[in-house]
Amino acid sequence: MTVQTRPAPDLSAALGAMSLATRAVRRRSLVVLTGLLVLLLGLVAARVLLGDYTITIPDFVRIVTGADIPGASYILLESKLPRAVAGTLAGLALGATGATFQTMARNPLASPDVLGITLGCSAAAVSAAVLLDAPGGMVSLAALGGGAAVAVALVVLSGTHPGAAPGRMILVGIALAAMLVSVIHWVLVRADIYQAHEAMVWLTGSLNGVTWSEIRLLTLVVVVALPLLLYVGSHLQVVELGDDLASGLGRHPRATRTRAIALVVVLTAATTAVCGPIAFVAFLSGPTARRLLRGRPSLLTAGLVGAVIVVAADYLAAYALPGNNFPVGVVTGLAGAPFLLWLLATSRPVKETA
Repeated sequence: MTVQTRPAPDLSAALGAMSLATRAVRRRSLVVLTGLLVLLLGLVAARVLLGDYTITIPDFVRIVTGADIPGASYILLESKLPRAVAGTLAGLALGATGATFQTMARNPLASPDVLGITLGCSAAAVSAAVLLDAPGGMVSLAALGGGAAVAVALVVLSGTHPGAAPGRMILVGIALAAMLVSVIHWVLVRADIYQAHEAMVWLTGSLNGVTWSEIRLLTLVVVVALPLLLYVGSHLQVVELGDDLASGLGRHPRATRTRAIALVVVLTAATTAVCGPIAFVAFLSGPTARRLLRGRPSLLTAGLVGAVIVVAADYLAAYALPGNNFPVGVVTGLAGAPFLLWLLATSRPVKETA
């Protein structure tokens, strides 16, 4: 009697196919990152050199190396270059933080501005500046405290961690955001006309008037916190597969989410304190990065997308309409609102878990 056996699977062929797929993913990631970096450098160069007052490359080199060219030095060092640098830093921070929350919640609607964390930073910062006449350092600390309070409220009021009930967390965030908008309006009513005007421009999200001292603060926060967030983000991709599997692989889901939320709050607070709440950048960057990478999440790619969006929006805000210099948040808001409506119309319903 002969026993028929199934042929053994060709493991070498399977491993070869997996290797090819991995190389293809890495190659696409490298192409996308390189393309975004080149695009960002081109936009920064356009923002610095072009516009109403054109600065040539030789003059740019002379100015940044210490030469004083009347008119050109002031425009470059006090307006063009600070806005380009601040926009790049803010975009990197906002893009990465938005993608972080979207990964944790497994929902493209979850971002710091939609969930109210940005509004928490804004409400605390405006209250400190208007009601207490606080200096810049205290305003930054107030923004950090406001964002942290909203983040804690999101976790507590949703009754679970961000990955378990994303729909519930988004509803809680929307409710908190509505409450914080009322707080901001109340503070503006109590402010005098000059304070209210300055606060309204800042609340729109603006790079106008950003100073080098503020840029140094934002640079320090981004240089320290963003690499940490990228490191934690690599663990989030494992946590996204499920708490049991993540625990089996040595990743502690609760600790990973706590670290990610803390870093998101720090980056959001620093960016909001310097530039105000720039609308929809955190929301737009994650889904755009996923589409570029064919569905794969990447915090670094999302950060570069955010930087591209902010720098390009700031250029349009400054020069799209001659004689008008809009806050950058006006342009990002105009771009983000249709994208939000499209995403709501095309996204699948999310099943809620208890």
